[in-house]
Amino acid sequence: EVQLVESGGGLVQAGGSLRLSCAASGFTFGDYAVGWFRQAPGKEREGVSCLSMRDGSTNYADALKGRFTISSDIAKNTVYLQMNSLKPEDTAVYYCAADRYLCSVTVIYYGMDYWGKGTLVTVSS
Repeated sequence: EVQLVESGGGLVQAGGSLRLSCAASGFTFGDYAVGWFRQAPGKEREGVSCLSMRDGSTNYADALKGRFTISSDIAKNTVYLQMNSLKPEDTAVYYCAADRYLCSVTVIYYGMDYWGKGTLVTVSS
């Protein structure tokens, strides 16, 4: 069974850090494009960061550059999102997704091949 499972969410104080994990099973990230997305209560889902497993290129939502870092561990078939200097406005459900060809932080492509179920991040003030 193909799955993406996010973990690492939780409650953190403003200014703190969290590292989210996205573990794939049933397929290998290999040449996929993998992204993190988030959806705050009452808001549209938005792109956070994308990583091309093919060439290692990354991109980030402009507002998050410098605070968030996407990375991968090929041996563990896992992609990470390191989040630093967290703010209350970072509170959201964070999703990872993978697609053979496309990942964008500016236009949400809901047709990406696989989506996880999300992990909740709550940042208290």
